Amino acid sequence: MPHANEEVIELSVVVPMHNEQEVVGRFFQRIFPILEELLLQWEVVAIDDGSTNGTWKALHDIKQMHGNVRAVRLSRNFGKEIALTAGLDHAKGEAIVFIDADLQDPPELISEFVKHYRQGYQNVYGVRVDRHQDSVFKRTTASLFYRTFNLVSATQTPPHGGDFRLLGPDAASALRACREKNRFMKGLYSWTGFPSVAVPYERPARPKGKSSFGVVRLWNLALDGLVSHSSTMLKIWT
Repeated sequence: MPHANEEVIELSVVVPMHNEQEVVGRFFQRIFPILEELLLQWEVVAIDDGSTNGTWKALHDIKQMHGNVRAVRLSRNFGKEIALTAGLDHAKGEAIVFIDADLQDPPELISEFVKHYRQGYQNVYGVRVDRHQDSVFKRTTASLFYRTFNLVSATQTPPHGGDFRLLGPDAASALRACREKNRFMKGLYSWTGFPSVAVPYERPARPKGKSSFGVVRLWNLALDGLVSHSSTMLKIWT
């Protein structure tokens, strides 16, 4: 939260990026008008998660032209969970929005998130109602993981919910208190509790570039989620 002599920021938009050079300009062109219409004090906190292309230069150029944009460059690629955490730590806003830069999370939905937040919800999350853009393998494994996770964990996580969401100040503060290194953010969102509401949306195709999440990285993330939110694996091993 800002100090007394700092400008009050009502909304921070945290955007993790890894090799997103092809979509950086398009993302900001689309999100700026949406944020301006909210009539809030806002900022965009872009986290370059160790990109190896021109992502950082593109972010630096945009930051030079727009005072509402702050950019943070991580020393290497730590993965999306840590990039989101870094964005959360740097954000000055009372409410925090997490959104990907690839435009598969429609920025227009932020207005709907803010409406629910003003109604008292601390965790407003997007739920994908159509995943036909994902491969059959990804849809099948994702469905299997969430069924398994919700079966063994005391914390229930929406199967088609992602990182695209708004967190109010109470939820954001609780999430900041979690300092695990191997993190499963989707589980932590639910673990913090607080009034939550889902906002359904259709997930469009990625306009440019390709996802950094390969099979190995997804597998490791799934293991982190299961191990960190349930003792079942330990009990089976024992």
